[in-house]
Amino acid sequence: MNLFETIQKEMYASMKSGEKEKVVALRTALSKLKDKKIEKREALSEQEELQVLKTMVKQRNESIEMYEKAGRDDLLAIEKAEVEILETYLPQMMSADDLGKMIDDIIAETGASSMADIGKVMPEIMKRSAGQADGKLAQSLVKEKLC
Repeated sequence: MNLFETIQKEMYASMKSGEKEKVVALRTALSKLKDKKIEKREALSEQEELQVLKTMVKQRNESIEMYEKAGRDDLLAIEKAEVEILETYLPQMMSADDLGKMIDDIIAETGASSMADIGKVMPEIMKRSAGQADGKLAQSLVKEKLC
């Protein structure tokens, strides 16, 4: 069973049990997955499905930051709930410690010594982490280590 089918099955179960927030989040995810499938004109690979969900989580995290600044607690709660639901379908992200160790190894291998070398380090991090590293966290750790 692929990710699309899993989400669809869980959406139906949530509808039956009356979990409105979960139904809305899953229905939105299904819509985005269908849009991507139509755009591509063929079935999505598991990696492409995960990328759609990661994009949705990233968008919601950006919205959370904006709502916090604006003091919109009502909208903030909705976005946080959706992020929690969507993250259950994503693979576990690397911890900051593991990411830091990987960055240290990559910096040593590439010989990076200043911020000018960030272009050598970041692509390698993203390649080795196979989508399990948070890009923002990785970038901030690289900046810390190269400054």
